[in-house]
Amino acid sequence: MFKRTKEALRAGGAVAFLCLAAMSAQGAERTGSIGHAAANHGERATYASVGDVTRAPIGWVEFCVEYKGECDTKPSQPRDIVLTPKAWADMVKVNDWVNETIKPVTDLDHWGVVERWNYPDDGYGDCEDYVLLKRKMLVKAGWPREALLITVVRDKKGEGHAVLTVKTNRGEFVLDNQENQILAWDKTGYRFVKRQSQSDPNVWVALGEPRVAPATVSAR
Repeated sequence: MFKRTKEALRAGGAVAFLCLAAMSAQGAERTGSIGHAAANHGERATYASVGDVTRAPIGWVEFCVEYKGECDTKPSQPRDIVLTPKAWADMVKVNDWVNETIKPVTDLDHWGVVERWNYPDDGYGDCEDYVLLKRKMLVKAGWPREALLITVVRDKKGEGHAVLTVKTNRGEFVLDNQENQILAWDKTGYRFVKRQSQSDPNVWVALGEPRVAPATVSAR
């Protein structure tokens, strides 16, 4: 089983996503109902207030040196996901699979350095490695990169942490290895610090208080 998991991870998530598609009908029904509730909760969608351009995390800068092709992108038009029940179900499956498959370990124990962003190809990683894999799996499944934003926060203990923000027409949702349930960004209890720009993943922007704003949507 572990060998198959490593092969899936080395394939960059493509095989892993096929594994997700083979989940039971009961699981699909559960996540679908969650998506329906999220898409019809009746609350106005809120979005984090985006501020000025800020410095990219050193982990991202070094990741781009090691994985140059991943960061060799051109600015593009921001796009959000239309939060259908199917989109929610796919998001839940990816989040669950990565959280259950990857075992948590600090960069110091894993690599002997304080900070290193990398794909968890060996089945181990810390918060940003979970984020990178979830992002890659969703992109391979056809989701727009512009809606999948690596985000730096302060967690409930006040410690630095990374999560994946998914921008949708129903608000912003967080995929997190510390919390298996996908929550709206303003329900996490985190302080949001900065994240990738929607138009350019190599540009990072500061974050502030929530705002109600129109979303630029994509069917995928």
